[in-house]
Amino acid sequence: MLSKQILEDISNSSAIRAMFTEGKKLAQSVGEENVYDYSLGNPVTPVPDEFTQALCDIINTEKDTTKLHGYMDNAGYPEVRETLAAYLNERFLVNLSSRNIIMTVGAAGAINVILKTIIDPGDEMAVFAPYFTEYRNYIGNWRGKLVTIDPNYENFQPDFDDMEKKITPKTKAVIINNPVNPTGVIYSEETIKRIADILSKKEREYGHEIYIISDEPYRELVYDGKETVFLTKYYKNTFVTYSFSKSLSLPGERIGYMVVPDEMADFDTMIAGLTIANRICGFINAPSLMQKAVVKCLHAKTDVEFYNRNRIKLYDGLCKLGFECIKSEGTFYMFMKSPEDDEKAFVERAKKHHIMLVNGTTFGCPGYVRLAYCVDPDMIDRSMPAFEALAKEYNL
Repeated sequence: MLSKQILEDISNSSAIRAMFTEGKKLAQSVGEENVYDYSLGNPVTPVPDEFTQALCDIINTEKDTTKLHGYMDNAGYPEVRETLAAYLNERFLVNLSSRNIIMTVGAAGAINVILKTIIDPGDEMAVFAPYFTEYRNYIGNWRGKLVTIDPNYENFQPDFDDMEKKITPKTKAVIINNPVNPTGVIYSEETIKRIADILSKKEREYGHEIYIISDEPYRELVYDGKETVFLTKYYKNTFVTYSFSKSLSLPGERIGYMVVPDEMADFDTMIAGLTIANRICGFINAPSLMQKAVVKCLHAKTDVEFYNRNRIKLYDGLCKLGFECIKSEGTFYMFMKSPEDDEKAFVERAKKHHIMLVNGTTFGCPGYVRLAYCVDPDMIDRSMPAFEALAKEYNL
């Protein structure tokens, strides 16, 4: 008999994956070239040559294969963590060492390890809407309670008045996704400072730590000269989680890391807890070969300009047809306002034109839909007549 929890998880299964699967079935009947699938955020740019070369060099030079593929410290190879710390110090002007880094099975693995370490059943975890839909499942894994903070719909920065109300004595942490999946918005330095100020005040008021978990898998995918800030410089009780899935187009390799600053309360105990949680969660350690490979190409990056061209093409095309879109500043996602209040009905109508979108309710933000523009540019061109027909149905 299945657990009640997994039965609930099945019923709430990802709308993103469901739409992707539905698009594949539709392609079998009408032809792949006639389906315009904007559902899944799967990188399409090539893996950088530096990464492929690094893999080949490591395999060819390491003669002891048991050493190459064997266990290491649960936190990862010390030399990998030291190199990564030096890179982050140079880039963000911080002061990290290997003891501040834990290598993880992607950002998702990192977040689950953190939640395992800090959550007691019933603790509240605050997220800013719209939020990455899997946060709901990750928090549920450890019997936490998800609390949604509303956005400011003018700019999709957080609604700070709502945040003030929803940070309670039960709040254990706040998850920040920057740049944001699904909007593509970047939280500004001003926003980060305001969040830090509110949480610092709440910590003093409630007499216990409130953590920030900064989820940053899209850190390198930013446009128009914009940058993200490194949150440990603004709030001491911050975990930074990162994945190489997007920056190096390696989603299937499941490799990332977390940063825990020295300034964090009870640092030594926290590191011990996180390291043990990495094992308890079943990860044991991050993939050995991937650790050695990514650290050799920290300055490499996938073709961000490819996504930028898609961003501009899609945004301009949709706006010309009368749709209202948020122009993304990062990631490879765009958030579009539904022409009708029930965005799920809009998604169903779009499917009749073979356009696959993801409803905003999935991200805690009804009334909008998400489009993933990590697609072939030709698909964007081919989809515009379908979007035009859809726009006419709404008299846009």
